Formats: sequence, C-alpha cells, structure tokens
Amino acid sequence: MKRLISGVVTSLLIANSYAQDSAVSYNVAATSDYRYRGISQTRLRPALQGGVDWADSASGVYAGAWASTIRWTRDAGGDGGAEVDLYAGKRGTLAQGVTYDAGVLAYAYPSNGLQPNADTLELYVQLGHGPATLKYSHALTNLFGFADSRHSGYLDAALNRELGAGWTLNLHAGRQRVRRHAASSYTDWKVGVTKDLGAATVALAYVGTNADKGAYASPANGKFTGRDALLLTVSKVF
Repeated sequence: MKRLISGVVTSLLIANSYAQDSAVSYNVAATSDYRYRGISQTRLRPALQGGVDWADSASGVYAGAWASTIRWTRDAGGDGGAEVDLYAGKRGTLAQGVTYDAGVLAYAYPSNGLQPNADTLELYVQLGHGPATLKYSHALTNLFGFADSRHSGYLDAALNRELGAGWTLNLHAGRQRVRRHAASSYTDWKVGVTKDLGAATVALAYVGTNADKGAYASPANGKFTGRDALLLTVSKVF
C-alpha cells in the first residue's frame, strides 16, 4: 500500500506546484448499497462515504481523497472495513466541444491482509462531448486481489443529460476485463435519475451485471453481489 500511496502523493505535489486559482470542496453520502463497476462492495448492504477534492481551475489540475465503508475484504478472508481512494489528474479541452480527463487512482484497503493484496493502482483517460463520456482505466498492479491480473482494463461509457428543474438522466455501461481470469470478466449497466434538492442531491438508479454468479458470490452468505438492484443515494457537496 505504501508504494501505491507514494505514487499518488508525488502526483499531488506536482499538482500543487501548478496551482493558480484553486478551490477545495467536501462531499458526504449515504447509499443503500455501494456498487463499484456493478459489483457490491458491501454485501448488498448500505454504506457511508465521504471525500475531499482540490482543483485548480486555471490549469485543470486536481487531486482528492475519498473513502467508503466496505465488507468484501473481510468476507474474502481478510480484514479491514474501509476503502480509501487517492487520485490526481488533469482535465481540459482538446478541441471545440471535446474534453479530456487523465490521471492516476490508487485504491487502498488498509490492513486488508489478503494475498494477493487488494490494493490497486490504475491510470485512466476520459474523453467527453456534451453530456457523453468514454473512459478507460488500466491496472498497473493486480486488480482488487485477483492473482496475476496486472494490465486488466475497464471501459466505461456514460451519458448524464440535464432534464431541467434539477433533474438529470444517468445512463452507464461498462466492461470489466480481468486479465487471466476470463470467468471474472463481465459487463455492467445503470439507468437512473438524479434530483438536486439544494440542501442535498438524491439519486435513484437501477443497476445490474452479467457477471458469473459463482465468481461473484459472497463468501459470507453465497449471495450474488452483481445482481440487479434498485439503489438510493443521498449526497451533499459543500
């Protein structure tokens, strides 16, 4: 985990050296089930989440940290009950109407005790046009504890279109390729809406995957962690 964090810290220092017009924001959330790439990280149970973001509007450089309660590391025979993400990157415009976002993201699972270790480091690049984005994430380490899975990748397409009156339509489809673990590769999707209430934001989404039920069955109770579900999330940025 130290090596993962040191790489992101270096990126944070570089980002800070470019700072011209920076701002810091904070976020908190509660969700009925923490799904990541369609797979439940909390054994289909609720989670509490929060983070901090720093961004320099002049250069497009940003960095941040985010954390969530989880259950899967303990269910897999390890320990720990939290995920801590550290990230840094740069966003901007390539051409008229075309945006980019590229960076590094470290997923740390303190004291997870798994072999291979669950800690993961990814590089990502995203292109956007209007409300649509296309993103690719590439693992520089083993992916979330899968042995010999370095260079796994995730391709993600999303559409977040404002509908007016504080409503946003959220559409997503992604493909997770787990290198050397074909049975664990899968596709996930989401259809949802977000409503800005001013004091908070509420999101309701229907999510699902075509993941193998055996590969993603919880070791704790055998439940399929990639099953279709309706998720409710309440969040606040300040």
